Amino acid sequence: MRVLVGGGTGFIGTALAQLLKARGHEVTLISRKPGPDRITWDELARSRLPSCDAAVNLAGANILNPLRRWNEAFQKEVLSSRLGTTQMLASTISKAPQPPKTWILVTGVAYYQPSLTAEYDEDSPGGDFDFFSSLVTKWEAAARLPGDSTRQVVVRSGVVLGRGGGAISHMLLPFRLGLGGPIGSGHQFFPWIHISDLVGILAHALEARHVQGVLNGVAPGPTTTNAEFAQALGAALGRPAFIPLPSTVVKAIFGRERAIMLLEGQKVVPRRTLATGYQYSFPKLGAALKEVVS
Repeated sequence: MRVLVGGGTGFIGTALAQLLKARGHEVTLISRKPGPDRITWDELARSRLPSCDAAVNLAGANILNPLRRWNEAFQKEVLSSRLGTTQMLASTISKAPQPPKTWILVTGVAYYQPSLTAEYDEDSPGGDFDFFSSLVTKWEAAARLPGDSTRQVVVRSGVVLGRGGGAISHMLLPFRLGLGGPIGSGHQFFPWIHISDLVGILAHALEARHVQGVLNGVAPGPTTTNAEFAQALGAALGRPAFIPLPSTVVKAIFGRERAIMLLEGQKVVPRRTLATGYQYSFPKLGAALKEVVS
């Protein structure tokens, strides 16, 4: 299968490209810079879609980059890096003389409203209560294609855990020093997934023709709170993890709107993902974290 991957040079894209190549697929990346087996977004905008059997979009600026202030300029970058790339790919797919058979977009569980009691599966409502939920609604709408000649899949991902990138890369130093702990109250849910399973779900969705619609990209094990995650990460590193990060500090670093993503959470279950037949490699948090920090 020939697979075109937008945002394929990032943390998730690198892992997905490795897995797809190991399964015998050809991968072409879309990125900002040219290189072997790549096209740039500018080239895609100027020309037609390269011949491919499937397209995946992973592109998007890192929302929780602590080095970026949450101002109007960064908010525009967060929007354009997601909506602009998705609209461009969807447009070139719809205009292609032989469109790909499959089109997959990765968004986020921020679609679902934070709650200490509600449980969300793929059919649950959401997408209309704050900046990030509205972003997911617009993002998914930008990907929709007319007709049914191309199978369409959306994977709403939780926090991605893996070596060398993702959320864990910012957490490891304080936890290794024994200075880690829960964020805010620690009672908020923490929907997570190991990177092997996120790219595994994407490969499964590419290869299994019966898969379509929304899939929740979260682990299926017992739901985890932020405090339980902190304890498990401390245990994996053999360090205590009792020093909380106060909500006032989180708001000062990330801004009030972004801080919600860390201080509040959702209990998300992958009901439809499991029903498609996907089998998780890391369903439980302890084993996932041991692999990440080993």
